[in-house]
Amino acid sequence: MTVTKPDREPSLLERAAKVYDFNAHARLRGTVVPTPPQVDAPPVAPVVPPVVEVPETESPKLETPVEETPVAASAPVSEAEPSHEFVDPTFLAIPEELRAPVGDELPDEFYLPDEASDTVRIDRGMLAANGMIVPGAPVGPLAEEFRLIKRQLLITGARIAESGSPDKARMILVCSARPGDGKTFCAINLALSIAAERDTEVLLVDADVAKPDVVAQLGLTDGPGLLDALGDTRIDVEDLVIQTDVPHLSILPAGSKTSMDTELLASARTKSVIARLLEANPRRVVIFDSPPALAASPASVLAMRVGQVMLVVRADHTPENELRAAVNLLDGCEHIQLVLNAVSFVQGGARFGSYYGHAS
Repeated sequence: MTVTKPDREPSLLERAAKVYDFNAHARLRGTVVPTPPQVDAPPVAPVVPPVVEVPETESPKLETPVEETPVAASAPVSEAEPSHEFVDPTFLAIPEELRAPVGDELPDEFYLPDEASDTVRIDRGMLAANGMIVPGAPVGPLAEEFRLIKRQLLITGARIAESGSPDKARMILVCSARPGDGKTFCAINLALSIAAERDTEVLLVDADVAKPDVVAQLGLTDGPGLLDALGDTRIDVEDLVIQTDVPHLSILPAGSKTSMDTELLASARTKSVIARLLEANPRRVVIFDSPPALAASPASVLAMRVGQVMLVVRADHTPENELRAAVNLLDGCEHIQLVLNAVSFVQGGARFGSYYGHAS
């Protein structure tokens, strides 16, 4: 008697195995887990892993700033020889809109680094696990929202340039009033979004010199950076810039920690270092991820050197009095734009990105 297995929908992990090359991911990390040899056994009912619902709390929404310019704001069982499989449990935490749909398989070079290239590879899996924009992934709500944010920032930058400050027009400071508001999350996503522009290059500077996190969030290796160039006039800061495998995106680490960070940032040397970064690439937009304004003094110093401040406000987290205090500290910059982060959406409600058919 022949037993026919009932048809069923593929599980989440099965779908993932079709799209993501887990073996390549494992080879990169050196963590290939061999699949035990198959043995004859009575058929059992398939086990479908539970779907983890991730609350949509990381998508920023745009708000009008306080007295400032508003912003528009496992694979199916096969009869072939057993293979090595690696299933990354963090996949279950990837927001639905960031998962590549079944059938849209991406080429191997999307996952594997080009060994002949001088660029370093940004960890796409880490970006997805952290709920960030993934270069080359389908357009989702987060990508759409940052498209709106960057467009307003770029338009304002053009106006600043027309008013006679072309250098400041190319610099944006991403800040928050207090820790935990999501400024680094927003700085990285803004940089990834602007890097998608055809005519613009982006340099993301980790200027949160006390607690730098940009390099770690992107899965890169830390090294000398901004503070090293500020402290040693013999260092060409451009030599410290990390070129990434994301087109148009480069990174400048924070560098070696020092107790004189604010004094270095306020020195005349900072002006020449920034001028060198702008001169090296006329199409470059420089984004600074700074410390929270109410937690560390470098934010107010950096605000005087940039054309715009993008102040991240976490919904139901940042008190109004702290927001106003942060704005006052950052008033060395004329253009302060507010971004409301971690907004909760009603299940089933319309969101940016749903027009592309990938909304959750």
